[in-house]
Amino acid sequence: MMHRRDFLRSSVYGAAAFSLLPGLSAQAQTVDTLKLFVPANPGGGWDQTARSMEQALKQASLIKGAQVTNVGGAGGAVGLPQFVNQWKGQGNALMVAGMVMVGALIANKSPVKLSQVTPIARLTGEFQVVVVPAASPHKTLADLVAAFKADPAKVSWAGGSAGGSDHILAGMIAKAAGADPKKVSYVAYSGGGPALAALLGNQVTCGISGFGEFGEQVKAGKLRALAISADKRQPGIDIPTIKEQGLDVELFNWRGVFAPPGVKDADRAAMIDLMTKMNASPAWAEQLKARDWTGIFLAGDAYAKYIEQENTRIEAILKEIGLA
Repeated sequence: MMHRRDFLRSSVYGAAAFSLLPGLSAQAQTVDTLKLFVPANPGGGWDQTARSMEQALKQASLIKGAQVTNVGGAGGAVGLPQFVNQWKGQGNALMVAGMVMVGALIANKSPVKLSQVTPIARLTGEFQVVVVPAASPHKTLADLVAAFKADPAKVSWAGGSAGGSDHILAGMIAKAAGADPKKVSYVAYSGGGPALAALLGNQVTCGISGFGEFGEQVKAGKLRALAISADKRQPGIDIPTIKEQGLDVELFNWRGVFAPPGVKDADRAAMIDLMTKMNASPAWAEQLKARDWTGIFLAGDAYAKYIEQENTRIEAILKEIGLA
């Protein structure tokens, strides 16, 4: 399992690899309009990433404006073909995606692959949280797991698309508890907004997502956080880890950006340069802090290699818990 420290270590490698890429020393020109493609509905982590990028890039005077296009469904398996086919060669366009898409494409046996787009940069990492509605009888993760083991069908788990990081974490928790991961009653939503609405409406037993998506509702007392998928307790987040509650499970989600297929080398270099400058800006640091995201920047060829490794890693996990 990838630990946070491994991400941070690989970020150092990524920075070194980036410095060796040709043609990136020139000053980036201000982009008139950056087109951001989000293969998910508004409200979720990818959409939040795109909106945060837009704010930071404008604040840092790196772009004049941005257009965000949302195409939700199946963890990006619906939107990805559109990005591949209709956005091909567009040098001012970026798609936001991440670990969720890697898993969803494998689980959905998608004919369109992430290898068909152009890796630009990994941007953020985030731990997952397990939450229940405030009125839930489940006060601890042990309560939830006991109810699941007693009758799996009566415990519904809300999260993002099938095969994504939320689904993976539910399966890992079940497996670690000695239950059958295939019996997880998982309710997949195409964005964080609908999943949150289901939780607040008491339509599901529990939910899994990044802390940034549920954090405000947890702080407001509308949701109760039972566990976080970190390797240790996180500063400023008073949520016990899954590991300290007796289950050997941890998971660190990541998100990044990709250019369409068929972009010119100069456009690829310009997008890497743009993301590098955004990552170094105080405006982006403010966004990371506000969202409780960890910066895990990795660019260019090093990021492309990382994507290949993730495909192998996630496929192995999905097979282990019966989702591939």
